[in-house]
Amino acid sequence: MKIEARLKELGITLPDPGPPMGSYVHAVQTGNLVYLAGKGPFDPKGGPMPSGKVGGNVTIEKAYQDARTVGLTLISVLKNHLGDLDRVSRVVKVLGMVNAVPDFGEQPKVINGCSDLFVEVFGDKGRHARSAVGMGSLPMNITVEIEAIVEVS
Repeated sequence: MKIEARLKELGITLPDPGPPMGSYVHAVQTGNLVYLAGKGPFDPKGGPMPSGKVGGNVTIEKAYQDARTVGLTLISVLKNHLGDLDRVSRVVKVLGMVNAVPDFGEQPKVINGCSDLFVEVFGDKGRHARSAVGMGSLPMNITVEIEAIVEVS
């Protein structure tokens, strides 16, 4: 399946990832692996960047949606890097970090927002190994940060 057609079918418009927010690049390719830098969530309605503690002032459902927006940004970075999303052979690994209260233990439910998106868009090629961990804090108090490793042709 052509990924661009799949995105249209799903009604997905990829965001502009903008410039890196520090001394790094969005993506580094070595051989057939692309390492995507950690990205944070955005408000699809144009509001401020989602922030707060999951399990505190942020619900699992809201954080799931935040993780989904991070997935959109990661796909956008891939498209900019590769030029053609059909070059994606497989999403290999995802690391999801959740800005959570100390006793929060539902990190996988949050990061499913990104994982579910990858499967919706890439099908079985989107199924990946994953770590979903809690953090005491994240930059700018964002709710989630996610990075990925993707195999390409």
